[in-house]
Amino acid sequence: MLFEALAVYFIMPFPGSQRIPSLTAAYLLYQWRWPVRALAALVALAGLPDAVRHRNWRFGFVPALLLLVSLVAYAVNGVLAADAQFKQPTVVRMVPAASNAVALDRLVVGVEVAGEARAYPLQFIGYHHQVRDVIAGRPILVSYCTVCRTGRVFSPVVDGGVEAFRLVGMDRFNAMLEDATSGSWWRQANGEAVTGPRKGTRLEELPSRQVTLARWLALYPESRIMQADSQFLGEYAKDYAYERGTSRKQLTGTDTASWKEKSWVVGITIGDASTAFDWNRLERERVINAEVGGTPIVLALAADSASFFAFERPELATRFALRGDSLVTGATSYAFNGRGPAGTLRAINASQEFWHSWRTFQPATAKY
Repeated sequence: MLFEALAVYFIMPFPGSQRIPSLTAAYLLYQWRWPVRALAALVALAGLPDAVRHRNWRFGFVPALLLLVSLVAYAVNGVLAADAQFKQPTVVRMVPAASNAVALDRLVVGVEVAGEARAYPLQFIGYHHQVRDVIAGRPILVSYCTVCRTGRVFSPVVDGGVEAFRLVGMDRFNAMLEDATSGSWWRQANGEAVTGPRKGTRLEELPSRQVTLARWLALYPESRIMQADSQFLGEYAKDYAYERGTSRKQLTGTDTASWKEKSWVVGITIGDASTAFDWNRLERERVINAEVGGTPIVLALAADSASFFAFERPELATRFALRGDSLVTGATSYAFNGRGPAGTLRAINASQEFWHSWRTFQPATAKY
């Protein structure tokens, strides 16, 4: 019972479990789960004949204890298992805007590959944690962790093959995925295999945006939008508390003050350099001209106060301002997809996260 309980304690958000270095222990227990179970069964069977021969009033506890152990094992490997609590969609249904049933003010993770655009609402991927799809013939893995507020899009190709993943739990409050081929565990926040045979391998991250669906369709009107899976209608978030930061739940709630555990930041990594930008400051200033690792960037917040964009500035001296829904420098303006009469700005991946998540997985980050 203790073994079964510890196996799930270390890899799920129980009190204290995510604040200790439990990854190695969790993976060790998981890898040895069947040998330990077999040994425990053999020990029980070895003692059973003697217990039957000398049974007394205490022998009555044997069926009750066996039942209790069975219930604990079932709960740990069934009810409490991460992939049992957060199941994968039975079908990923993508439709054009004309057939869309998702509210336009819901947040989405938007992806554009080779001119083909798709949007994945947070209310769906926040429950599923990962959604597999193919865009322009390229397989993608759209992932989201509500406890970290991290949305990431990766290429699931590993060692030349398309890999399958399942949600196995979490470590340091971030979702952990297990690959089917090697059993390695991968961190959702950065796509890195952190334990197992593939430790140190990283998935390729693809460009993505977190914006409102209305904003995404304004930029990519031909985009297709993920729809609800009818099998999970009761699991999807109906209200906007999480998306708008009004939730005060312990794991997924938001701190309204700056630089607190659950405060929002926008994190940008370029090369080996990372910088966190305070969301409250971005709301006040709307556009920030800064540098990340010596690279000049511009970070802008749209009028809906939810959609944000980051681009590389052409030169350090080039500074942008906001004018309506455009980034403006001098007489030149650019749309939020980076396109303008003078060319296209290079988009930079920017992630809205809880501050505790960004600083945990980017320990050398600067604070703007």
